[in-house]
Amino acid sequence: MSLRPLGDRVVLKQLEAEETTAGGIILTSQSKEKPQEAEVIAVGPGAVVDGKLVPMDVKAGDKVVYSKYAGTEVKNDGEEYIIVKQGDILAVVE
Repeated sequence: MSLRPLGDRVVLKQLEAEETTAGGIILTSQSKEKPQEAEVIAVGPGAVVDGKLVPMDVKAGDKVVYSKYAGTEVKNDGEEYIIVKQGDILAVVE
């Protein structure tokens, strides 16, 4: 089963959290902060505004930074994903 987002929603897969700090301290799983950086897995068709389809700014494969408290976490085939609105994506990492 795959996820197909609707409207202006985007399916993200979070990138792995850092295991160590810049100073070399190894972090336990409880002290790791969830990264706000993710890879775009799937993109919806876009939002409809005034009867016209507004295309999406991101595409599958992009690495993005999203708002800290945005989205809904879902599990699919044992993998964890986050579904966010395109407006919750702050930047594309190039």
